Amino acid sequence: MLQRTLHLYQRAYQGLSPSVWLLAIVMLINRCGTMVLPFMTLYLTQHLHFSVTDAGIIMALFGAGAFIGTFIGGRLTDRFGFYYIQLFSLMFGGFALIGLQFVTNFYLLCGSIFAFTLFGDSFRPANQAAIAHYSDPETRTRAFSLNRLAINLGWAVGGALGGWLASIDYSLLFWVDGITCLIASIVLWIFLSVPNRTNAQTVPSATPSLVAPLVTAQSPYRDRLFIGFVVCAALYLMVFMQLFSIVPLFFKEVLGLNEQLIGRLMALNGVLIVLFEMALVYGLEQQNHPKTTLIIMGSILTALAYLALALPTSAFFSEIQIALIFILFATLGEMLSIPFLQSFTVERSNPATRGQYLALYGMGASFAQTTAPIFGSFMVAQAGFSVHWPMAASLILVSSCGFLWLGKALKQKEAQELLMEQSSESSS
Repeated sequence: MLQRTLHLYQRAYQGLSPSVWLLAIVMLINRCGTMVLPFMTLYLTQHLHFSVTDAGIIMALFGAGAFIGTFIGGRLTDRFGFYYIQLFSLMFGGFALIGLQFVTNFYLLCGSIFAFTLFGDSFRPANQAAIAHYSDPETRTRAFSLNRLAINLGWAVGGALGGWLASIDYSLLFWVDGITCLIASIVLWIFLSVPNRTNAQTVPSATPSLVAPLVTAQSPYRDRLFIGFVVCAALYLMVFMQLFSIVPLFFKEVLGLNEQLIGRLMALNGVLIVLFEMALVYGLEQQNHPKTTLIIMGSILTALAYLALALPTSAFFSEIQIALIFILFATLGEMLSIPFLQSFTVERSNPATRGQYLALYGMGASFAQTTAPIFGSFMVAQAGFSVHWPMAASLILVSSCGFLWLGKALKQKEAQELLMEQSSESSS
């Protein structure tokens, strides 16, 4: 049993190109300093003494800037290539993060946050396009998972270190986060060569199947199935992303956990992903499950995680046990859904439109990031946490129904195209 498990882990990491590993290292360096976002709500309410509503507005501007920045980044990636967009975004983000600590006026902070994410989040579609370019259909989901492994390993380090630094001085979060962005840009500049644009446009896409969605050459904005997919993904992510805004506030104000313990819980999320996601994704891919089925399973587990936050503290469930139950279920749901959301997007596109497809998916994620703190803070202010968590879980279940419809529609469309192909062959 142990030997089979070790072989599973070994096979999970085989076949990935050196450039995919380099991109993961760049991401790891960058994410080791990810401290500002998970502690931003606490920083705004505890350090700058803004209200929960004001903090929600500022966090929403994080998402609004990311929404527009992702759209621009996708367009620029298809036009100029992913290399320079990544490089510029990392360098700008580093300097912007260092400067944010000196902005304390509400309106100036709103503008600064918006500008930071506007340029900083152009990195997202460029980075995902780079991963798709340096991987092939057989390794693509694992390449995205490796990138997520780097993100979450960095998240584990950054979350734990960030909780300690926040207990000393919140300004340290901005310095470390900014400096690691700059270091990541330097590593990318030195070690990743500028790709040939012609080759970047001729990488083969995945073969159509139930596991890999049918590839389309049209614009993503005319691809109705993909737009439906983005809507469902955004609804799921709108709830999931409250892990970075409303959940830390709940841990602090309702469960009474301190910053260091909150940081460790955030780090546990990253550690679990680092330990298990690559092997889990590889094992599931070998079983040829449709991507939409796996996404639905992950969504349901995430819904259960948010329902756990509505549990009353008692002799059966202490504050820390409720927090742990949430982290475990949310992490497993994340591992089952997000890697396949990303690979579905890539495999739905072709190389010429890949940046735009990734941008549209990223815009859905940015919309979710925008609405998550607004929805969460409004619900908490009006009805309290006890009502908000079941409502959040219900929204995820709605998105699961959408993914179920999408899976059936893709299967039906594939069957129709197969029938047309067979009819064409028989007539000829």
